[in-house]
Amino acid sequence: MELDKKIFWDVELKNNDIQKNSSFIIGRILEYGDENDIRWMLKNFKIFQIKKILSTKKNISIKSARYWASIFGMPQNKILCLKTSYRKMRKSHWPY
Repeated sequence: MELDKKIFWDVELKNNDIQKNSSFIIGRILEYGDENDIRWMLKNFKIFQIKKILSTKKNISIKSARYWASIFGMPQNKILCLKTSYRKMRKSHWPY
């Protein structure tokens, strides 16, 4: 199984780039991935890697972050993009 071009429309990733670009790849899959993408991610990355990226990634939507926090059993206060201070700062810079 390969990375799906529909969620990586803007980049050309090669197999040797997967670990090097793990934060970008996992973040994209968490935000836009379908069932096949999720299976691929779980096959190619360890759960602790996925959780670490989920907890530190800034550009995951609130909706997606809450969903994945629930799936992985993570407290929402441990996820950067769900913290009130980060959300206030983000809203002041990007009021949408």
